[in-house]
Amino acid sequence: MLGLFDSGLGGLTVLRAVRAALPDEEIVFLADQAHVPYGDRSEEELVALLHANVAWLEAAGADAIVMACNTSCAVAQRHGWPSAGVRILDLIESAALAVTRRGLRDIAVIATAATVRTGAYGHALRSRAPAMKVTEIAAPALVPLVEAGEIEGEVARRAVAEVCERVPSTCEAVLLACTHFPVLDAHFATALGPNVLRIDPAIVQAERAVALAIEAGSPRGSGRTRCVTTGDGVRFAAQLEMMLGPDLARTSEAVRLEYGRDRRAP
Repeated sequence: MLGLFDSGLGGLTVLRAVRAALPDEEIVFLADQAHVPYGDRSEEELVALLHANVAWLEAAGADAIVMACNTSCAVAQRHGWPSAGVRILDLIESAALAVTRRGLRDIAVIATAATVRTGAYGHALRSRAPAMKVTEIAAPALVPLVEAGEIEGEVARRAVAEVCERVPSTCEAVLLACTHFPVLDAHFATALGPNVLRIDPAIVQAERAVALAIEAGSPRGSGRTRCVTTGDGVRFAAQLEMMLGPDLARTSEAVRLEYGRDRRAP
């Protein structure tokens, strides 16, 4: 069984891609909606949340963890990954692979404020292509819009347009470096125009998840998807219906996560 987690609904973009690549795999997806958005939190809080989420997925029976949260990956690059008994697939590594495959030289990275503060994307991309120009742009207003269901309409369009105004005119591509942002892709397409490539790291993350599932020895399963939130379970079930549609076989529930005494995330 594969485990995925995100701060909220954005990770469902990775879940969709992984499910399409591995239709028989059992998956447990954890949305930590009690603490969304992660981008506004301190690194100390984010480290605590990372450790708690990984520990919960391990306890739930995950054979491997496919990260669906860019902010958690960015913090892990600075502070280290939790000591886990399973393989963890870094989403930033997949994003860097998606960019370097295309031979791009000038790219904008749109991410949460916490991800931008770490500089993780600039480091990951330049370590592979030292001459690459990387512009990192914080977009703190977008995650709350997706979590509130404000995906279509003028409010979301304006919010995305304001972010895209900060993309340099020389950019060849924009990396959507938060899993919430592909939900707003239609607005990004309008704001950026046809000459700027939009890159969703979930595609490469799903490709790598196939290899990871084989390596972990995951047997062919029922294709069951267990979706869990630390927030409002009733609201979460309705959000899953909106984001995933009625056809994906799944169950949904709410849980409470426990955090260490030294690092609290109230």
